[in-house]
Amino acid sequence: MDKPLQDRVAIVTGGAQGLGEAICYRLAREGAHAIVADLNMEGAERVAAEIVAQTDRRAIPVRVDVTDEAQVAAMVDRAVQEFGRLDILVANAGILIAEAVDEFAAEKWRAVIEVNLVGYFLCAKHAARVMKAQRSGVIIQINSKSGKKGSYKNSAYAASKFGGIGLTQSIALELAEYGVRVNAICPGNLLDSPLWVDSLYKQYAQKWGISEEQVRQRYVDQVPMKRGCTYEDVCNVVVFLASDQASYMTGQAINVTGGQEMR
Repeated sequence: MDKPLQDRVAIVTGGAQGLGEAICYRLAREGAHAIVADLNMEGAERVAAEIVAQTDRRAIPVRVDVTDEAQVAAMVDRAVQEFGRLDILVANAGILIAEAVDEFAAEKWRAVIEVNLVGYFLCAKHAARVMKAQRSGVIIQINSKSGKKGSYKNSAYAASKFGGIGLTQSIALELAEYGVRVNAICPGNLLDSPLWVDSLYKQYAQKWGISEEQVRQRYVDQVPMKRGCTYEDVCNVVVFLASDQASYMTGQAINVTGGQEMR
């Protein structure tokens, strides 16, 4: 039996580590060929090589800075040159810089907007020129629960993610007549991800004068389902939105938050 994404061609930005890496592996297991795109070429090469070794799918690494339009255009062109088409774009590349609003350096604030919002726009723009001509395709932005509700001392990230949902809805309206669907996924806190395990727990523990385990429990307690979001939780929704099962869904921002966000 064919897999739900059999022989489709997918670009995943930020694909060399973390959630992006997990998405690349999952798309390949569901039948897709993968373009692993990242600033970290060494990581992209590793992920692509492991996909080829572990599945019967093709995978190629591409170095890309999503804020550089020429590089984004070249990434999309490479996908078409290698595979003949582009069926799925997962705009996952993103950064987070958190500061109090009155202390936030403007250049840092702009950097978050450039990667998370302008970068998404550029990737969607160049995917759209291919997908419109095909009259088919799926664009998925990895957004955040911070795209639905303001985030304390995290104004740049929340602004970039709120903007991403508006961009998703606008592009969805524009591309619907061409058979191209555009949706966003809004995950909750990925409490077992490297960002949390290697950095945030320690920062918050020092800030609040509690243990790292107490920090984790504080965030778990905010979730009605009493656990953090996992890569698998997000990947399940990516596969669904990328597949024909979601053929009547566009312009949506789907919460994957264990009930923490319901709007």
